[in-house]
Amino acid sequence: MKDMFLTSTRKQFEYYKMLGDRSFAQLNDKDLFWQYNQESNSIAIIVKHMWGNMLSRWTDFLTSDGEKEWRQREAEFEADIKDVNELLEKWEAGWGCLFSALDSINVDNFDQKIFIRNQSHSIIEAVNRQLAHYAYHVGQIVYIARMIKGDGWKSLSIPKGKSKEFNEKKFSQPTRNDHFTTEFLDGSSYEKESE
Repeated sequence: MKDMFLTSTRKQFEYYKMLGDRSFAQLNDKDLFWQYNQESNSIAIIVKHMWGNMLSRWTDFLTSDGEKEWRQREAEFEADIKDVNELLEKWEAGWGCLFSALDSINVDNFDQKIFIRNQSHSIIEAVNRQLAHYAYHVGQIVYIARMIKGDGWKSLSIPKGKSKEFNEKKFSQPTRNDHFTTEFLDGSSYEKESE
């Protein structure tokens, strides 16, 4: 059960990272810094916040509180990323820290308590808390990217009007026992499958 949880959550995190990666790939550099207004977040600001949160939560995951003294959360919402290279470096650094921490969890330490702002969490609670948080922000990234691209957006899921075709193809195949993200993480996508 513990191994299944870790395998499944890792695939879920990989899936959300992939959604962000594929959204970035559809945009030009300027789009990543676009803000609807001064109070809204650009994709770059969301990435910066996720990076700060990921480094804080996942650095020394098993041994220190997830809200690090060195974290500067308010600064995560300042629009000061210089360029796309810096944005992508922060994106990769955050996810790298997360995946490294996930790899440190095993059956021997699975029952250890994790603290976030001095509040105790089981590993399942701590991991699920972050999974939901990152899914929320990746959803924002996808939404902003889709607004920017308009008719030029390439669907990251089942394209509009293709649900029936997609389901027919899925139900024509034998039943299988793999994680739903496998088809995405191996380079395929709903869009390719439904064409």
